[in-house]
Amino acid sequence: MGKYTEAAEAGQWAREEFGHAELGHWARTTRLVSMGAAVARNPAGKVSEVCRTDAERQAAYDLLEDPRITPLAIMTAVVLACVLRACQYPFVYVPVDGSSVNVTDRAGTKGLGSVGSRERGARGLKMINALAISPDGVPLGLLAQVWWARGKRRKKPHGARKLQDKETRHWLEAIDQTLEAVAEHAQRPLLWYQFDREADSQEPLVHLNATGQLFTVRSAHDRRLKAQGYTTTHLRERLKRNKPVGKYSLEITAGPKRSARTAIMVVRVASIVLNLGKNHLDTREMKLNVVWATELATTPAGEKPLDWCLLTNFPVDTFEAACQVIYGYSQRWRVEDFHKTWKSGGCNVESSQLRERDRVIKWAIILAANAMRIERLKHLSRHEPDLPASVELTPYEIGAVILLKRKYKKRTEQIPDTMPTIRQATLWIAELGGYTGKSSGGPPGAITIGRGFEFVAGAAAMLEALGIRRVPKTTRKRAGKTP
Repeated sequence: MGKYTEAAEAGQWAREEFGHAELGHWARTTRLVSMGAAVARNPAGKVSEVCRTDAERQAAYDLLEDPRITPLAIMTAVVLACVLRACQYPFVYVPVDGSSVNVTDRAGTKGLGSVGSRERGARGLKMINALAISPDGVPLGLLAQVWWARGKRRKKPHGARKLQDKETRHWLEAIDQTLEAVAEHAQRPLLWYQFDREADSQEPLVHLNATGQLFTVRSAHDRRLKAQGYTTTHLRERLKRNKPVGKYSLEITAGPKRSARTAIMVVRVASIVLNLGKNHLDTREMKLNVVWATELATTPAGEKPLDWCLLTNFPVDTFEAACQVIYGYSQRWRVEDFHKTWKSGGCNVESSQLRERDRVIKWAIILAANAMRIERLKHLSRHEPDLPASVELTPYEIGAVILLKRKYKKRTEQIPDTMPTIRQATLWIAELGGYTGKSSGGPPGAITIGRGFEFVAGAAAMLEALGIRRVPKTTRKRAGKTP
């Protein structure tokens, strides 16, 4: 099982994440690494909140305003760091999803476009993010990021437009960027793309099929299959004819219009030939496999049963293979978790007050890299809880957490001097950020972890300035080494 076993100190993490940036001069790269470390120590959406001193703030603004430091150069370094981690594995899941960043632009001078409903008049930038996730679910980093500003509303309907006039082209560009990112590495992993229903259309399916990689796309349409004789068959009709290959239990947490429960999921599989044609003259077809997981007899009254119909080029000859497809698709939610952390879970990218498009994007990329760090910490605390806290936290951060926890502990709590596990340290950080335990509805999330980091940052900086390490020497122990 792949693990992050090298201490990712704020400075060390920033060097790994941004140290490969080719900015024309070593001093610019050093400045970028310093800014990344500042964000890691004190995540926030505004430069003035991240940088504590006038000198730090001025250095940060100088970097963001420098035209020689481009968004592409910063993103290239972030992607390379991700690829070096991904090359440890035979394959990685690549969840892909789009979002937007709202930016205040009252004068309309920042080179932005509309986001959300055009009627509301919100301004900002659209983007598509592709992450890399290890086979056992560990977030590895950002593999691609495509930015654009929406233009004026198109007069032609979507179906009548050419590809270059559709936002679909940005999804294809994200796929191409991920392929380019791993192309030059001899030990490159196989990519297994995970897409939601927006990719269930002709252009994305054809593009994915041509990559030579694996992909899973959630079906949005009850598509026509290749006609057999004079009979036209549809996807779900075909699946209903097949006997289930197995069942599994799925724990469902409560959510909007969703009750907490243990759902019983029935799985069917089939090999199909999709009819991709837009009309009877368009005869394009594609051979795929399909995994259909539907909830059976456990749906509360008034709710819709769970229903995942997954198109994939992964062989699904067995129930175990079908379950691997389902597990892979479940990793698609990681990109939504990332968006939440990036936009509201401590990084608060939308609170930026920068005034120009390139500056907004550069700052957003730096915050995005840190959002992935928070997501990785959250995952490790839940799924590899017995790792030492030093796999992700600096000695000063661990010392600050212990000291602050002792100050604000419950009356019956005992805070030992020994090295905490990653789960324990993350829990303490979240509690400092307002996490209240079971009453919060689940394990610590990105928002309370982000708030806790803000609280810990000042104390950690003070310990570092004084050269005080209030944690055992085992803090520096390494269990392995990242590439």
